[in-house]
Amino acid sequence: MKRFGQYLILFVLVGLIVVGVTQAQYIRDTVRLHGYQPSAAVQKLATDTTMTDKSRRIFYVNKPDIAERTDFRTHCGSNREQTIVLGCYHGNQNGIYLLDVTDQRLAGVEQVTAAHEMLHAAYDRLSSKQKADINRQLEAYYATVTDERIKKTIDAYRISEPNDVVNEMHSIFPTEIADLPESLEQYYQQYFTNRKAITDVAAAYENEFSSRRQQVDAADASLGSLKQQIDTRQTALANKSEDIQSDRSQLNEFRSSGNNAAYNAAVPAYNAKVDSYNNDLATLRRLINQYNQQVQERNAIAEQIDTLVDAISSNDVPSEQQ
Repeated sequence: MKRFGQYLILFVLVGLIVVGVTQAQYIRDTVRLHGYQPSAAVQKLATDTTMTDKSRRIFYVNKPDIAERTDFRTHCGSNREQTIVLGCYHGNQNGIYLLDVTDQRLAGVEQVTAAHEMLHAAYDRLSSKQKADINRQLEAYYATVTDERIKKTIDAYRISEPNDVVNEMHSIFPTEIADLPESLEQYYQQYFTNRKAITDVAAAYENEFSSRRQQVDAADASLGSLKQQIDTRQTALANKSEDIQSDRSQLNEFRSSGNNAAYNAAVPAYNAKVDSYNNDLATLRRLINQYNQQVQERNAIAEQIDTLVDAISSNDVPSEQQ
């Protein structure tokens, strides 16, 4: 009986050790979350992005901070020389920081960024085996991606953060791409109950940029065509002006020589040329006015893009207009 009691104690101790090892992360999280109360804004981000209990816990453990520009730069650095930075995650539970974006045209950008940064923290928690498996799936999927914006984003990370490219894929794909392979959809279900809620708002605020860029591109094409028409008409008018000046000299010669018959015969043709010139000049002026109006409209749209960029920039100095 005594030996049985010893075995029982040993069994309990082994069990406690196993539980301690397997639940070590949970225990550390519980300790870190003790006394922590996320702000209403942080809770809303978790709710809006449909975070599961698991991902919400990962998010809260990193004590997210929605920071204004100056504080954000302190924690995440400046975006002056790299792509726009909307958030950052510091490993080992050292925090998630999100830029406070107040422009209503970009509603949802904080939600997408929150989900993105939480996924970095989630990736850190994967075992080596789990990372190897998800890395393989992410890289295989990336080989099929045709979205140029996504490809350019990943290519930028290959330059700026070559050791974290797959980690970035792990955060970018589920928050910005609506349809993923079934295996990835199942994988991300542990973090979001409705991933589409995130990709919808990502598409909405991205459209604020892309729709305006398309308008600028269309305006540039139209302006190029108008400029070509203006240049062609200006050349033609210059040639007509020379022809009219030549005819006027001839008429003056007829008049000074007293050749009234030749003068009278040449006047109708001369007047027709002048009328044609004046009509072409009026058309040219209309084209120039149209060009100038389109330039103003094009620049107004470009200025809107600049204000949108400034709204998600952590720099105090507004971006220069392109």
